Amino acid sequence: MNRLLSLSRRQLLGGVAASALWPVAARQAAATDEPVPFSREMVIELARQRSQQDYTPRETVPEDWRALTYDQYRDIRFPRDHALWADTGRSYNIDFFAPGLYFPRAVKVFTVEDGMAHPVPFDLAMFDKGDLVPDLTKTGESLGFSGIRLRTDLGHPEYKTEFCVFQGASYFRAIGIGQTYGLSGRGLAVNTADPEGEEFPEFIQFWLEAPGPDQANMVVHALMDSPSVSGAYRFDITPGPASVMEVEATLFPRVELNNVGIGPLTSMFLYDQTNRSRFDDFRPAVHDTDGLLMLNGNGEMIWRPLANPLQLQVSSFGDTNPRGFGLMQRARKLSDFADLEALYHNRPGLWVEPKGDWGPGAVTLVEIPTEEEIYDNIVAYWRPANPMSAGSQVDLAYRLTWSADAPVHRDLPRVLNTAMGKRAFAEGRVVVIDFEDSPLFDEGPDAIDVHTFSPHVEVSEGVLQRNPSTGGLRLAFNFEPGERRHVELRAQLRKDGQNASEVWLYRWTA
Repeated sequence: MNRLLSLSRRQLLGGVAASALWPVAARQAAATDEPVPFSREMVIELARQRSQQDYTPRETVPEDWRALTYDQYRDIRFPRDHALWADTGRSYNIDFFAPGLYFPRAVKVFTVEDGMAHPVPFDLAMFDKGDLVPDLTKTGESLGFSGIRLRTDLGHPEYKTEFCVFQGASYFRAIGIGQTYGLSGRGLAVNTADPEGEEFPEFIQFWLEAPGPDQANMVVHALMDSPSVSGAYRFDITPGPASVMEVEATLFPRVELNNVGIGPLTSMFLYDQTNRSRFDDFRPAVHDTDGLLMLNGNGEMIWRPLANPLQLQVSSFGDTNPRGFGLMQRARKLSDFADLEALYHNRPGLWVEPKGDWGPGAVTLVEIPTEEEIYDNIVAYWRPANPMSAGSQVDLAYRLTWSADAPVHRDLPRVLNTAMGKRAFAEGRVVVIDFEDSPLFDEGPDAIDVHTFSPHVEVSEGVLQRNPSTGGLRLAFNFEPGERRHVELRAQLRKDGQNASEVWLYRWTA
C-alpha cells in the first residue's frame, strides 16, 4: 500500500445590552443562513441551549455521498486558488473538505467580519472532481463541509502553506514549519476505553474570524455536541517553528460525566525496540510518538515509553494541578525508522499546558492493541477526579504546542531511548535505557547512583556505562517476571542525593 494513502486513511478515520441579544442571535445562527451578530458568548449560549434539550443527531448526507469509496473520495480535491480569502490580502486562506465516506454528517462554516457571521455555502464547483468521482445528488449550498484546512505564509515563495486541519468528530491536527502531520488533538474524550463504548463529540459548526493582512494568529470558534455534552470552543492559533493554540472551552454536560478526558491526544504506536520482534518489517520502528511526558504538580518530570500491548491497558498517573503533559516523539533520526515516505522522525509531539488549577485527577494513558499502522491506538488525556455534574457549566483553558520537543525548561537529562529483550544465557528480561548527555555526567558513571524499582518483582541494581554514540549514559538492568502477566517498573539516576535524570516508568506485559 502506498504509505501516503495509508496515512491519509488513518487520519480520515475527527455589555448588559449585548448580553440580552445573545439568545436571540444564537437562535438566529442556528436557524438561518442570514448574517447575524457574532460573539464568543453567542457560541456559549448556543451550547447552553443545546444542553437543555434532548440530543438530536444531525442529518446525514445523501447515500451516494456516504457510499463513496476511499479512492473516489480522495479524487474530490480542493484547489488552493479556490480557498477562502485567496483573492484578498488577508494573512490566512481556508480550504474546505467535502463530506461523505468517513464523514456522513456535514458541518456548517461561517466567516466573521465586522462582528457579523456570514455563512459559507457549499458548492461542488469549489472542488476539482477526478474521473473516479460518480455523479452525486444534492450538491447545493445546504450540503455543508466535513472540515477545514488553514494556510498562511510560512516561507514558501509561491503560496500559503498548510499547517492545521479540523476534520472528523472533534479531531484536529497541526504541525510546525517543515514538520509532517502525525498525532491529533480532540475537543473532548468521553467514556474512552469504557466497556459500553466510547462517545465521540463532534464539532458541528465553525466560525472563522477574518484576519487582517499582517495578522500573525488565526481565531477559530467551534460548537461541539454529543449525547452527553455540548460545548463552545475558541482556538487562537499561531503557526511557526512550533504551532501554538490557546484554547478556551465551556462545557455543558447533559448527564453526569464520570469518564471524561480534557485535552485529549490521539496517536499511533506500532513498535520500537521494546517489541520489535513481533513485526516482520524492514523498518526499525513505526510510531507517530514514542512516549508520554508529564510534568506533575510537584515539578517532577516523568517519561513513560509507549507500548502496543496484546490486550487493552489503561494507566492512570494521579496528580493535583498538573503543569503539563503530552505525547512526544524523541526518535528524531531518519535511520530510527528508515521510512522515506512516512517520515516518522519528522512528526511533532503535542504538549498540553493547563491554565489555572485543574484540581485532583490523573493523566490517563490508553494503549490499544493493533497490528497495523493505519490505526490510532494511543490516547492520553487529563481525567478529573470529580465528575462533571449534569446541568453544570465547566470553563477550561489550556495551551497546545505542536513541536519537536515539549516547551518546558528542564535541568535534568531526558530519556532518549528504551529497549528490551530476553536475557542471554539466563532467565528474565533485560531493560536498556539511554539518557542524553549532560554536565551532570561529566564525572562519569561512578559519580551517579542508580535507582530501580518494581512493586511486583525483584529488579537488579543495574549497570551504568557511557554510551559513545550519544555521549550520555546507558542504564541496563534485569528482572524476572515469572508467571506475572504485567510488571510495573521505575528507574531514575541521582547524584549527591539529588535527581540527575527524568523519572522513567514502564509497564511490561507478557
